[in-house]
Amino acid sequence: MAQDGVSLSGVAGRYASALYDLATEKNAADEVAAALAAFQSLINESADLKRLVKSPVFSAQEQVKALDAVLDKAGISGIAANFIRLVASKRRLFVLPDMIAAYQSLHDTAKGLVRADVTVSAPLRPEHETALRAALAGVTGGKSVSLNVRTDPSIIGGIVVKLGSRMVDASVRTKLNSIRTRMKEVG
Repeated sequence: MAQDGVSLSGVAGRYASALYDLATEKNAADEVAAALAAFQSLINESADLKRLVKSPVFSAQEQVKALDAVLDKAGISGIAANFIRLVASKRRLFVLPDMIAAYQSLHDTAKGLVRADVTVSAPLRPEHETALRAALAGVTGGKSVSLNVRTDPSIIGGIVVKLGSRMVDASVRTKLNSIRTRMKEVG
């Protein structure tokens, strides 16, 4: 199944596509995207919620009951909350992170937005972030670029950029490892 150039296959793709169609029909695509992103953040931050989502030990009723409390406390309601409850009731909660990623991909494509994951050794100055955004926009054919910048001192210097399925690793750590490997081959 493909929609607007996004390849969607499997359970996650079918659920995300159906949700996106419903959200678009109700003029709530942005609201649903924000709510799903907020819920994904909760999953990432909470080991207990991650266990609830991933573990087959919990019954559908237990998952829905626990999710009701989480959704209420997080202020997530409407289409997104109903979708999460539906997924839990169908015993597909373990696929929810993939469904959220597929939905976000559909939403980004519809808005002409491309997401880039960037890893740097030290925080970027505003002018560097602007230049990076412009360079990536040039690579994507002028699409808007949303940067997710992560700081990782272990890369020593340079930058690692993941844009869709493409990745460019221009980190000092990778270059040093490459030199080390070549030195071993020579010696």
